[in-house]
Amino acid sequence: MDKFQKVSSLLKNHYKDKIRINYSPSSGYRSRCEFGYKNNFYTMYSSLGEIIYLESFSIVRPCIQKLMPNLLDKINNQNILKERLFQINFRANRDDEILVSMIYHRPIDDEIKSLANELADILNIKINLRSKNKLYSTHDDLLRDDIKELESVLYQTDQSFYQPNYFHMPMMVLKTMSFIEKPKDLLELYCGSGTFSVPMRKLFNKILATENNRQSIKCLNKAIEENNISNIFHARLSAEEVTELFNGRVFKRMNNIDINNFDFSHILVDPPRAGLDDNVINLINKFDNVLYISCNYETYIRDIEKLKNFKVINIEIFDQFPNTKHLEIVSLLSQNNHNIFK
Repeated sequence: MDKFQKVSSLLKNHYKDKIRINYSPSSGYRSRCEFGYKNNFYTMYSSLGEIIYLESFSIVRPCIQKLMPNLLDKINNQNILKERLFQINFRANRDDEILVSMIYHRPIDDEIKSLANELADILNIKINLRSKNKLYSTHDDLLRDDIKELESVLYQTDQSFYQPNYFHMPMMVLKTMSFIEKPKDLLELYCGSGTFSVPMRKLFNKILATENNRQSIKCLNKAIEENNISNIFHARLSAEEVTELFNGRVFKRMNNIDINNFDFSHILVDPPRAGLDDNVINLINKFDNVLYISCNYETYIRDIEKLKNFKVINIEIFDQFPNTKHLEIVSLLSQNNHNIFK
């Protein structure tokens, strides 16, 4: 039984129709990736914990594949660049512009900054140098992504969450948007850099987007500014803090945003693999409609079984990570006439 059959079987008591599966190319699909650096090679670990040495990697975008050996050669020929370097991260946008982050166990001094500037010019890339809490960027640490399918410009840094599958990211957003009927206002938890909330600005009257990661909020701010958005309001709050907010706690980080001024029809959650805690489940029960995006089908099934008054209305699977056990679920769950915000 493959992973798709397994998920379909586990969901058969919640969704009777056949679940559509959206497949991804098995190579060239990842627009972000992280590697160790050791013995003059990129490194990663197998499922058995064995170290694998690489010069390039077939699952990453072609522009990153092409860059990897060239960058490796330049680093290996400069002792200053390779000294106590332990990690190299790559991110690419839809115009094949690349942000490389080189992470060190030593201070970032003027000599290494000068070499990074030269390297960035030679390879036509952006480079971040990071050491502990120190950051140096050859240009700036933001990577702009113009996603024409979504009519939106998004931003990312190497420390913000961003959907990794180049092909599936816009497809997932558009599919989620197609599930929405009779939209009023949206509450979004775990909003990241605004992957869903920024395109959804055209559907909802107002959006309250919440996220705890400072880098992601920085990217969302930039996207709101560039897309000239006036109906997304955001606050740096964890999901747990949002539940406290709805129970009456006051947060200065809300910046005078009053939740009583919203008429919520939907809540959107896109949690990490651990899924939703019970406090978030209790908050969801106050809404009629939940858009649940999940990267872990086990915690997804656990959570929807706790949402006893909800019914799965629409669901699709995206094979975001081909040839692995992982997949992505996008879904709409609804309950009738229970919205406390009406």
